[in-house]
Amino acid sequence: MMRFCLKDPIPEIFQAAEKLSEAAAAHNSGVYSKAERLFFETNLNEIREWTESIWGSSGIYYNLVSSLGAPITIEKELRDIKRMPTKEEERFLINRDGSFCRFCGIPLIRKEVRAALNKTYPNAIPWGRKNGDQHAAFQAMWMQFDHVIPHARGGKTDLDNLVVCCAPCNYGRMNFNLEEVGIQLKPNSIKRVNNWDGLESVLK
Repeated sequence: MMRFCLKDPIPEIFQAAEKLSEAAAAHNSGVYSKAERLFFETNLNEIREWTESIWGSSGIYYNLVSSLGAPITIEKELRDIKRMPTKEEERFLINRDGSFCRFCGIPLIRKEVRAALNKTYPNAIPWGRKNGDQHAAFQAMWMQFDHVIPHARGGKTDLDNLVVCCAPCNYGRMNFNLEEVGIQLKPNSIKRVNNWDGLESVLK
């Protein structure tokens, strides 16, 4: 039976998104203490555990490798020379898919938004080198642009083979094809957070 994601998202992610929207509104209104408090409150262990269960050292990806074997990839010189979408293509993909993961449906935040907020609230939104040193909600909701057919398996870096997704779904699948892990794309984004804009308003 085909699923839409490697692991169903937990309610705490959507609850955190609501608080993050509230924090962005407070920031835009100059109520920085409220924004900071809400950013602290969304750095939840429950969200970190969900993320780690997908891409961590004992998570879904490594379980897939144990059961299926490592995916066979093609030589680098045979892969599409273009690895990542352009900024213009990223904008197209966001307009097409929305700021929601095309697999699990969680709300997403671009790295540029996270970086701007991290600069203003470095203590409330930590972003260290190690996974455990990064803000749990921002890490789980980190917007990625994923190849449906993996780049390392010959997938093209074009709009027909790219989707918006979260970091856990991207890193959890890595170089496995959708059929190998038994998942499929959602036909449309499931917008489970009302008026979600990816916190883009903080950049305006």
